[in-house]
Amino acid sequence: MTEADTHIVRVTLQGEPTIYREIEVGSRKTLSNLAEAIVHAFGFEFDHAFGFYSKLTGQDVMRSQPKYELFADMGERTEAKSVRKTRVADAFPDVGHKMLFMFDYGDDWRFVVEVIGLGQKIAKARYPKVLKKVGKAPEQYGDWDDEDEGDEL
Repeated sequence: MTEADTHIVRVTLQGEPTIYREIEVGSRKTLSNLAEAIVHAFGFEFDHAFGFYSKLTGQDVMRSQPKYELFADMGERTEAKSVRKTRVADAFPDVGHKMLFMFDYGDDWRFVVEVIGLGQKIAKARYPKVLKKVGKAPEQYGDWDDEDEGDEL
């Protein structure tokens, strides 16, 4: 059996099962590449720290092992592994494997990432690519003018 060239993942906004994206990414790409693909697939700016965690729910997900965090690449003392050195295939070895992707620890965006398939690259195709979009993604920062909207009538 040959090693997969691509991983196909379903990324679901935690607590919102009707909002998800299916993304195909190169298996040899890094978790940092996958994180950027996820963030862009939801229409967010890739402008905050992030991590991947083996525990999917609860307050202590950040203590789960294994975990992969951008902080490990920034020289901080952490038990986490690198997102810039860890390949997608190493963190997500099999179909069905799930991890929690946390983005922007202040706003605490949480996504469940599940491998739903393994594939082979198609010549001249660009990766990562969004295969499917279901549900409307929320606004990353919301509307700052909510209080003022009624004042202009």
